[in-house]
Amino acid sequence: MAILRRYAAEIAVTVAVIAGSVVVSLGDDAETPRNAAVGWTCVALACASLFLRRRYPLPVAIFTAVCCAVYYPQTDPDGFVLLAFAFALYNNASTGRIRSAAVVAAASMGGVAIGEMGAGAARQVDNFAFLLMAGWFIALVAVGAVTYYRREAERTKEAEAQRRATEERLRIARELHDVLGHNLALINVQAGAALHGKDPAKSEEALTTIKQTSKEALRELRATLGMLRQADTPSLARVAELAESAGAHGLTVRTEIDGTATELPPDVEHAAFRVVQEALTNVARHAAANTVVVRIGYTPHDVSVQIDDDGRGGAAVPGNGIRGMTERAEALGGELTAAAREDGGFRVRARLPLRVKR
Repeated sequence: MAILRRYAAEIAVTVAVIAGSVVVSLGDDAETPRNAAVGWTCVALACASLFLRRRYPLPVAIFTAVCCAVYYPQTDPDGFVLLAFAFALYNNASTGRIRSAAVVAAASMGGVAIGEMGAGAARQVDNFAFLLMAGWFIALVAVGAVTYYRREAERTKEAEAQRRATEERLRIARELHDVLGHNLALINVQAGAALHGKDPAKSEEALTTIKQTSKEALRELRATLGMLRQADTPSLARVAELAESAGAHGLTVRTEIDGTATELPPDVEHAAFRVVQEALTNVARHAAANTVVVRIGYTPHDVSVQIDDDGRGGAAVPGNGIRGMTERAEALGGELTAAAREDGGFRVRARLPLRVKR
């Protein structure tokens, strides 16, 4: 059954060619058909070649044209082998080989014209039939071209939908990583302090901080889900909240503003906030720092965020954090650098243009 479905078109054309040729042969008045063996051989070869049309569309179109060139001048009566050539011509155009299909059609009509001029008074194709045949060949190439371009449009549309779905999954992954990673990292630090600390008062303070941070994590998660439903996005106005949250875990966070704060495009504001959030998370988890400086710079063309800490410095810790920040910046046509500072500590700096580059 699978083979029948795969070759349904070829089988249908073959049946039509053979059945039509049989009917014409039985209804012919001629007592002795000319070169019947040659004619049926051409029919069989032309139909058999159609089953190779997917792998060799152009050679099949040329071969069926040759079969027609041998069949019609040499045999009686006129059978339906031309149908096999018409199908092969359409198939060649529908696979995107439109120019070659047009060349084969033109060459075929040229061959018919030359043959008819050489036949003189014994012409088999009058002017009307010639024009009708040319019109059919043009129509076959045109319909094949339309089929090809329609198929390509559907394929392109599907590929675009898949690309957008992939981008959306990455965006959601970054959002969840930024929201949960920041607070869960702080909870992990405080849990370690509570677990290994010998001072009950400090352990109680760490547990209180864990409770507050987990509450903040839930609030952030709800806000993120709301953002995914097209609700308000995080903004740089909430950097003070990030500083306060980091301060509860022993970091001293200082915020500095360069330039005049202006209203930013939502995507830019969102990305800048997430970069600051993730950078502070990394400081709390890896830097062993005491002080962090968050510097936000505004210009007419871009906004920059720079996070400096006085921790141990060193190479950037590989993971999803820096990669996610970099992807956010590059998606907006900006750039992000993360490296140790010469005077100690670590620096994360992102520059985001106010006009997104496409």
